[in-house]
Amino acid sequence: MPRVIVIPPQLIESHQDESPEWLAALPAQLDEYVARWELTQTGGFLNGAASLIVPVVRRDGTEAMLKLQPRNDESEAEALALRTWSPDDVVEVLEDDPATATLLLERLQDRTLNAVPDHVEATRILAELMARLIVVPAPPEVRTLADIAAEMVEDAADLKLDDPAEQQLVNRYAAQVRELIPESGDRLLHWDLHYGNVLAADRQPWLVIDPKPLAGDPAFELFQVLHNRWDDLVATGDLHQAIRDRFDLMLDITGIDRPRALAWTAGRVLQNVIWEEEFAPEQLVIASALQL
Repeated sequence: MPRVIVIPPQLIESHQDESPEWLAALPAQLDEYVARWELTQTGGFLNGAASLIVPVVRRDGTEAMLKLQPRNDESEAEALALRTWSPDDVVEVLEDDPATATLLLERLQDRTLNAVPDHVEATRILAELMARLIVVPAPPEVRTLADIAAEMVEDAADLKLDDPAEQQLVNRYAAQVRELIPESGDRLLHWDLHYGNVLAADRQPWLVIDPKPLAGDPAFELFQVLHNRWDDLVATGDLHQAIRDRFDLMLDITGIDRPRALAWTAGRVLQNVIWEEEFAPEQLVIASALQL
């Protein structure tokens, strides 16, 4: 019999509609991989919105983290991406099962870039990591930004907002994205590179975790940095200037082309509006600050 576990409410909320079978099988899956990879659980469950993380120790005494998640478009190439980038920049994959996207990962410290008091220094660290990741060509198995962008344009055509000015932004951003599709890039992108996905480590100061791999233009990577650690931007007293300063710092360090950065950042705003069927206040502020 599988062990009885209490599934975190956040996971239930995230997966009860799209992946109910995965939720139901989670206790048995945990037992299966603990046995298969000869692991011993050493701590309580951790989780994000998408995965259950279990602290474990391997038979040889190596501390690790078992990551259980549904296999989908976002997770199926995670191990491949992590093994494609330099091991000096990303968490190490110790074991993986492509059939289920289950991973056994190197144990890192429980401290992210959110813990760095100076948000400018945290941004500099993140930008230096991004600069190294975005020069790596994507493996052919990774889904493409061209396909994602084409879906965005198609979905935007059906999006109807009550505010005429916001609807005009949607239409303009969709037109920009349509123009970008023919040259949408072939670098290996993380797609979710923000301060919380960079953890302190023993073998390197900081390592990247949790990619949603995509083959595309590095300019598509910048949006997450702009709307995370938002309170730090507000605390500067000049929110628009702080957003521009953070954006400029990212461009200076990564070398990403400014016009393409602006265009793809507008595309990321559009993507979020499609998902939420509205503009979040922060997105409107970012659009105004960067004159998207």
